[in-house]
Amino acid sequence: MIDHAHDLASVRDATERLLTAVGTLDNAAVTQPSRLPGWTRGHVLAHLARNADALVNVLEGRPMYVSGEARDADIERDAPRALDVQLADLRESAVRFQEAGDAPADWSRTVELRNGVKDTAARVPFRRWVEVELHHVDLGIGYELEDLPAEFTEREIDFLADRFAGHPDVPSTRVTDGTRAWSTGRRPDDGPEVTVTGSPADLLGWLAGRRDGAVLRVDGGPLPALPPL
Repeated sequence: MIDHAHDLASVRDATERLLTAVGTLDNAAVTQPSRLPGWTRGHVLAHLARNADALVNVLEGRPMYVSGEARDADIERDAPRALDVQLADLRESAVRFQEAGDAPADWSRTVELRNGVKDTAARVPFRRWVEVELHHVDLGIGYELEDLPAEFTEREIDFLADRFAGHPDVPSTRVTDGTRAWSTGRRPDDGPEVTVTGSPADLLGWLAGRRDGAVLRVDGGPLPALPPL
């Protein structure tokens, strides 16, 4: 059972960590490259603010974005802003998201996200939590996958393993940290199973496209190539 109230609280905590960390930067640091190809730190911060507003749209029954082109244009427009403007936008958009999350609602309803993806409203706070945590790492300012809350890491591995489950281009794969295990890719009867073993942070990094998986142990075949998220 998804506890949206718990996840909303987790989003608040993650956002405060992000705001505190970003507040130590300066204007020059915001213009420097992030860990995401082609994006500065300003692009990441602009995306986080606009994503908060986009998820408010989702919770209130509007299209997440007007269009993919409009989404990209908004990020490009906002990326060059000074640090104080970025911080204010992050705070204000975060408050708007929390207010939308606190409003009385049917959390079992189905909502539509980007590219026609559908989910329950109750999972939207977790999706926002993912955005804040992973993009905090993407900023490259000292917050690493190993610093993520253990609960978040386990749930995001579970979410991504489920996302790739049944994908025809991903071989049957068992993902394990030595204690827990997840199945993903094609069904086991569609071919031999590959086992990928590593730390939770390294597994998450590979599944989320943040690490190349070179440190993972792979048995039964090569490390599967994962499609982009």
